[in-house]
Amino acid sequence: MKRTHRLRENVSDLPDWMKKKKCPHKEKYLSGLRILPPKITGKETLENLVENTFLAYNAARLKEGCRLFTEKMLRDDVTVGMSLAGALTPAGLGCSTVVPLIEAGFVDWIVATGANLYHDLHFAFNLPLYVGSHLVDDADLRKNDVVRIYDIFLGYSDCLMNTDEILRSILVQPEFQKEMGTSEFYYLLGRYANEFEKQNNLPGASIVAAAYRAGVPLFTSSPGDSTIGMNIAGLEIEGNKLKINPSIDVNETTAIVLNAKRTGGKSAAFLVGGGSPKNFLLQTEPQIQEILLIREVGHDYFFQITDARPDTGGLSGATPHEAVSWGKVDPNMLPDAIVCYADSTIAFPIITHYALAKHKPRKPKKLYDRREELVQKLIREYFAHNPSKIAGNIDKIKKFLKSD
Repeated sequence: MKRTHRLRENVSDLPDWMKKKKCPHKEKYLSGLRILPPKITGKETLENLVENTFLAYNAARLKEGCRLFTEKMLRDDVTVGMSLAGALTPAGLGCSTVVPLIEAGFVDWIVATGANLYHDLHFAFNLPLYVGSHLVDDADLRKNDVVRIYDIFLGYSDCLMNTDEILRSILVQPEFQKEMGTSEFYYLLGRYANEFEKQNNLPGASIVAAAYRAGVPLFTSSPGDSTIGMNIAGLEIEGNKLKINPSIDVNETTAIVLNAKRTGGKSAAFLVGGGSPKNFLLQTEPQIQEILLIREVGHDYFFQITDARPDTGGLSGATPHEAVSWGKVDPNMLPDAIVCYADSTIAFPIITHYALAKHKPRKPKKLYDRREELVQKLIREYFAHNPSKIAGNIDKIKKFLKSD
């Protein structure tokens, strides 16, 4: 039997209980775009595909994130901080994705794992990595001098150890023989990476080199937790004078965010993955409010790509709503806080393409060149807010010591 369907043209034949039902917000809830996308033809641009077919679930969050980044975070008065966690540079996302954002002026400062910046150096030094397979005998790889990062293969001696040898030859140079923060460290290292790019005719291969050219400060939240940190520690045994001071990084990153707010602008957090880089970027606001006791309200824009669940309690999956409770995100800006649950290696290139297609390049802020100026502004504001607090705390400490 053939079924027929008819459209209801009026509500006269509805039951009385439905006629009397009040739905004051129904029109608001059904005011969104109708889901009836056009057929995919194979001729669409990527940005059109995002706009027209990414309509629900994490595809919709990705579209919302693309728009947030392109339409709001890339305004001239916004300072964009980016965090990078996960093995992104070995997969080629440094040269394909991060470097174009730096060169377009779309990112103003970066917090990355040391591992990401260590593996970035392979590209600057022209030491190749290869597409491999995760279905492999790792014991046989070890016997054959090959290391893998899931399905990426690289030579143990001719890539890893060669990178270490070049890196150590750089770190013993005179300019490295002092205490410094990671932004200065990567800037000095960036000079060499930039020269290696030129010698190898590989322009734009390295994040460290691109950040050096653009004046984008690079920070590593856990500087000892990578092969760069291991090489620094190994050279210290030999008497090398290089020491990394994380407190310098805390103050410099905090100064960048406070300056963004105090100059009438906004602060944006673009978080690729989670981990320590995510927290280090976001903790700038609690540092301002909780530690330095300066009146502030949180970052203005929040966009994260993550595959971490929030319900396990880990920082990687913590939502912007939770971050509000810590003062990390301005509660009034939560509509502009988006989390896309996706693999960064898929989502990140899409976002970059969308932004480059939709937004013209921005003038670089060159925040590296302004580090000392911004830290001095932070210090002045701290003492302006806390002259009596400092004395009060000293008295409390003295009383505590006496009672002890």
